[in-house]
Amino acid sequence: MTKEFDFKHIGKDFSAGLVVFLVALPLCLGISLASDAPLFSGIIAGIIGGIVVGLISGSKLGVSGPAAGLAVIVANAIAGFPSYEVFLASVVLGGALQLVLGLVGAGKIAFYFPSSVIKGMLAAIGLTIILKQIPHAFGIDRDPEGEFQFLQPDGENTFSELLNLQYFTEGALIIGVVCMLVLILWDRKWVKQNPILSLIPGPLLAVVFGVVINMFYPENLKLAGTHLVQIPISGSFAGFVDLFRYPDFSSITSFAVIKTGFLIAIIASLETLLCVEATDRLDPRKNITPTNRELIAQGAGNMLSGLIGGIPVTQVIVRSSANIQAGGRTKLAAVIHGFLLLFCVVLIPDLLNMIPLSALAAVLIIVGYKLAKPETFKRMWAEGQDQFIPFIATIIAVLFTDLLVGILIGLLIGIGYVLYTNFRSAINLHDEGNHVIVDFKKDVFFYNRAELMKIFSKLEEGDELTLDGRNVDFMDHDIFLAIEDFVKDSKKKNIKVNVLDITRKKIKFGKTDETIKLDH
Repeated sequence: MTKEFDFKHIGKDFSAGLVVFLVALPLCLGISLASDAPLFSGIIAGIIGGIVVGLISGSKLGVSGPAAGLAVIVANAIAGFPSYEVFLASVVLGGALQLVLGLVGAGKIAFYFPSSVIKGMLAAIGLTIILKQIPHAFGIDRDPEGEFQFLQPDGENTFSELLNLQYFTEGALIIGVVCMLVLILWDRKWVKQNPILSLIPGPLLAVVFGVVINMFYPENLKLAGTHLVQIPISGSFAGFVDLFRYPDFSSITSFAVIKTGFLIAIIASLETLLCVEATDRLDPRKNITPTNRELIAQGAGNMLSGLIGGIPVTQVIVRSSANIQAGGRTKLAAVIHGFLLLFCVVLIPDLLNMIPLSALAAVLIIVGYKLAKPETFKRMWAEGQDQFIPFIATIIAVLFTDLLVGILIGLLIGIGYVLYTNFRSAINLHDEGNHVIVDFKKDVFFYNRAELMKIFSKLEEGDELTLDGRNVDFMDHDIFLAIEDFVKDSKKKNIKVNVLDITRKKIKFGKTDETIKLDH
């Protein structure tokens, strides 16, 4: 455990944990609102995601918390169940199923996501954060923080909401601009290299500026109510305990509870594995997260979250990328962010409720920009269309749907593009009059059979055909049989066939080394 934490980096980890705490605070509250769950349920999920999942997980830089990708499913489930407590039973069930998925090795799915789709996901999340946070920076706080869907609860969408910026709140806009300038200034090299200034996290300084400015505002500019963080205040330890809710297991065998549990397990696991892959790609030290252990950690976190009233937990790329950008080195940063959530909510909720949302919006906009830098788009373009098309398709899909649906669309387009390019490149045709040469490339799959049969159908009596398989690593059994059948029939059609190195050893389930036999 000590090796995983590596306490010699505790300074960097504490600073990063503090930044992640500031990013996570509004998102925990906003996602609970977007999920139509009790406000405190998002805080519980954030605490569990930081402390419990952080301790069990093998991810050095991944940070877990309430899942934005599950907000719609959670809201529909809560509305359909007789009580919130029944919904909590499905969260516990979902966590148990995740434990099973981790134990049976389902985490290896993470290694099958194309890099172009993962990079598209990161850029799309960055753009979505920027677009969603601009209204909050202007003091337009009708929609909850952490709401990442294209269609918004207020009837607007991600882009139409920007047309309402004319109704901005002056006090919020001033704070947002000042905090943005502080963050840009604090990202300069001369600040980072200063032994004293570099110890102060830029996001913390920006938030302090926001609180102080609002404190000294004249009455006509002062922000209050929905323009500030709104954490439930218990007033006493007994009141704090009353904020927790506990599952009703009397309906655990009902179809609705089991169905919701399965949905939570599958979607939370998929979102986690996507974020694990993305976080590992962002990690400057290229640590590799043990994915099965991550599913076990998420399962334990969801079970405990459901047991004490929290909404579902996943690993979250916004918090994870903030951790990386803030210089986190070990998973201690994630655990520290969880303890900060716990202590601050219990001890200083009044102080937290003085933080303007526009100040936190400035922090998140910088996080989003670093995920979607213009250099990323230039680099993907330079890597060729086979990388750029799935990359840009994922971005568009995420922006116009939501995180999970968008990634799945990008994944399908990526796979489809790979199949298409392979289809086009697997067979090269050289037509030299009455001598046709078919040059097979590295891998030839069943879907190339139609193209091959089209070539065979055009051959006439007296033609010569050469089938060159010297560059083939794998040939699908259907292709082999199609060639074998044509060779058998070629004598009847008086077509001369030359077969170069096409054997059953190139078929993954083939026999020994049987070469196609020529009768002539």
